[in-house]
Amino acid sequence: MRTDRRATDRGAADGSGGSDGLLEVFDREMRRGVRPDGPGDRVERVGGVVRHVGADEHAWNGVVWSDLDEAGADAAIAAQVAYFSSLGREFEWKLYAHDRPADLADRLLAAGFVPEPEETLMVAPLPGPGALPPAPVLPEGVRLLPVTDEAGVRLMRAVHDEAFGPGRGSSGEQLLDRLAGDPDAVPAVVAMAGDVPVSAARMELHPGTGFASLWGGGTVPGWRGRGIYRALVAHRARIAAERGYRYLQVDASGESRPILLRLGFVPLTTTTPYVRGPGRS
Repeated sequence: MRTDRRATDRGAADGSGGSDGLLEVFDREMRRGVRPDGPGDRVERVGGVVRHVGADEHAWNGVVWSDLDEAGADAAIAAQVAYFSSLGREFEWKLYAHDRPADLADRLLAAGFVPEPEETLMVAPLPGPGALPPAPVLPEGVRLLPVTDEAGVRLMRAVHDEAFGPGRGSSGEQLLDRLAGDPDAVPAVVAMAGDVPVSAARMELHPGTGFASLWGGGTVPGWRGRGIYRALVAHRARIAAERGYRYLQVDASGESRPILLRLGFVPLTTTTPYVRGPGRS
């Protein structure tokens, strides 16, 4: 799962103002123009659909963009089901509220997809060149540990299992593959209270776009409400700003949305992952 459970609009810099303009920029750069996540992954454009195909069983597979009409939508859905089934892969159709046709969600359900909880696409601007967001503020006794190896990934998985439930966080195997390929492309961090991991998150950097995206942010129940999640957002925001990105993007759960609103994130639309396994009928 790719999800994160993810101020003044700067869309005018691209010739369009307001949240609608920023959504157009997001669609263009992060969906229609999506790039492969990691080494060996590929992006394919077939019949009004843009899909991401992972290099192996650990990588993410899914449809990130579609431009369909009522006459051709069912055939396009069937083609994607057949394609990923031929690979033996589960895949996700990333549906946004403004996608066409209007009944695309019903068509995905009819084709055997299972919806996961709706999330809110939220974006925040980052400071311009030479400026950085505020430094993270952590509770006393808590420190941030960069995740760079298998030991760090195990700590992150321990947090996610407790925060989200076993198997509900990000894939440890996928993160290890990404770190092995290019550690700088996936900044990840664990908040440690002494020797105990209490919160964790990662960030995806998207070269060639203005966006860095936040994923997997979770805090174990006993440490919630102390500002750690906000600190992890601030930590990743500084990294993104240092590397020249203009926006942070999150697919926010209901729990994180109020925090992100207070931090200056703007809701652009909603998104729902529709998931289909290769053996479904």
